[in-house]
Amino acid sequence: MWYNTLQSERKGDRAITMKLTLYLLFDGNCAEAMTFYKTCLGGELTITTLGDSPMKDQFPAEQHNKVVNSRLTSGAIDISASDWLHPTRTPKQGNTVCLFISEGTYKELKEIFDKLSSGANPDLLDSLTEQPFGTYGALTDQFGVRWMFQGEKQG
Repeated sequence: MWYNTLQSERKGDRAITMKLTLYLLFDGNCAEAMTFYKTCLGGELTITTLGDSPMKDQFPAEQHNKVVNSRLTSGAIDISASDWLHPTRTPKQGNTVCLFISEGTYKELKEIFDKLSSGANPDLLDSLTEQPFGTYGALTDQFGVRWMFQGEKQG
């Protein structure tokens, strides 16, 4: 299914492979955020709005522009997201979850870091710097999502 974020192949009681995919929840700006991420990360983006889904009759017309599912795939990157649609709960931006991009060259990380920095909170921006373990940097983007970067040393 298009929203399946955990897949496993079983052999007896043992899981042979599993896949955990990142899923983000936004409060009405999912399409904007995912389109921005596509400009930063490249890849293929699909967006399905509530109005384009079989669920549209279960929601008021003013919510039909909200995203019921989106998915961005670019190489090993796989991000899914939607707008918050739960009728009785309210979303709360958390600071305990972030997106972690690792194992890239300094040049690859720098290119993505610079793009995601556009509109990022300057108080929550740690520029890419050389560390004993390689390159590290972090930022909180214009949508409140935290990103961390770790990769090869610059030289």
